[in-house]
Amino acid sequence: MNIKKDDIVMIISGDDKGRKAKVLRVLPKEGRIMVEGVNMLKKHQKPKKEGEKGQIVAKEGLINACKAMIVCPKCGKATRINIKRNAIDSKVRKSRICKKCKEVF
Repeated sequence: MNIKKDDIVMIISGDDKGRKAKVLRVLPKEGRIMVEGVNMLKKHQKPKKEGEKGQIVAKEGLINACKAMIVCPKCGKATRINIKRNAIDSKVRKSRICKKCKEVF
């Protein structure tokens, strides 16, 4: 999965199509991500103590990672990325490259 936490992504399908937001959480084994302000779910909470009121809490739900594209920080466009592996000091380092502007980020 090419999407990482704190990346800016654009939603490409669903109710929130076209929205740009930050990734809050990534679940690579499930192929799902949590994006800020996207797929809002409502949870009804009972009052915990006597005299307290119940409430409805809105929080972000998970979406499939295939419904989001990374936004390049250099050119600002939603793009696919290319992974380049560099062997430096017997360690393999990966760098992500924008397919549109060819910049490393």
